[in-house]
Amino acid sequence: MERILITGISGSGASYLAEHLCDVYPDAEIHGITRWHSTTGARNLAHVLHRVQLHECDLCDFSSVMRALNVAKPTHIFHLASHANVKAGFTTPLSVIQNNIMGTANLFEGIRLANVDPVIQLCSTSEIYGQVDPRNVPITEDCPQRPSSPYAVSKTAQDHLGYTYFTSYGLKIVTTRMFAYFNPRRADLFSTSFARQVALIEMGKQEKLFHGNLDSVRTLIDVRDAMEAYRLAILKCRPGEAYNIGGQTTISVGDFLEILKKKARVKVVAEVDPALLRPSDVTLQIPDSSKFCAETGWSPKYDFENSIEHLLNYCRASFSSS
Repeated sequence: MERILITGISGSGASYLAEHLCDVYPDAEIHGITRWHSTTGARNLAHVLHRVQLHECDLCDFSSVMRALNVAKPTHIFHLASHANVKAGFTTPLSVIQNNIMGTANLFEGIRLANVDPVIQLCSTSEIYGQVDPRNVPITEDCPQRPSSPYAVSKTAQDHLGYTYFTSYGLKIVTTRMFAYFNPRRADLFSTSFARQVALIEMGKQEKLFHGNLDSVRTLIDVRDAMEAYRLAILKCRPGEAYNIGGQTTISVGDFLEILKKKARVKVVAEVDPALLRPSDVTLQIPDSSKFCAETGWSPKYDFENSIEHLLNYCRASFSSS
């Protein structure tokens, strides 16, 4: 990789990707798209700010997209930028749909019109499958797509845009459909929300842990493994194809909470908060990642126990230093 562009580089997942790429490609030019009102950039990119070139760009502003592409001239693009909070998408659905669909369309149009020919990784999600019939579990790439949230609808549209720009214009787009993962920098994930609340309870700053639906089943992967998978996808996977990526540990949200409660340094009392319940929920997300593993040779490096400890320690350190 010579010149890499990461959209949404200051976000929770893309910042881990930036760190991974800086380690693997010390001589590559790494560019990142960010927005002036980002509140996470300085913190998330603290370890790599000296290595990345940031470009002020809103993907819904086509002129700024073209400017970033013309300056970066990327050979590889990782498209991770999105409004990604599923629950918030029910509150502000039009904003999520507008941002995610039109931002992706602007990026692909910009690539098509600019004098660049990059390989592109399109970050999709298991949410596009929606509520899956148990007969279709584990979920393959051919599983029917039944998105059940505005966010999932926007990601399904991104997924289809990727295929359309591959077939119609020859853009070299590899689509990855990531399943649930541990990400200490993303507070809206149930695993991070629980770990943050455990840390606050340990410090005496919160009395109870509040949660939503505990019955959902997820297969979890460490964010560091997920970002390595994205790198391998852009190198080894076939443009025009979609690939499921997921971990090896399947667990219910409730069972995960019980593990955290046992690891807590004090007793944790948990209580349901009706405000955390979604109008509709995806409750069965178990991937078949065999297609991706066969083409890349990838397998997770971080085990479930290591990931939980990393998550808890990150949350504890975040609050102790604030």
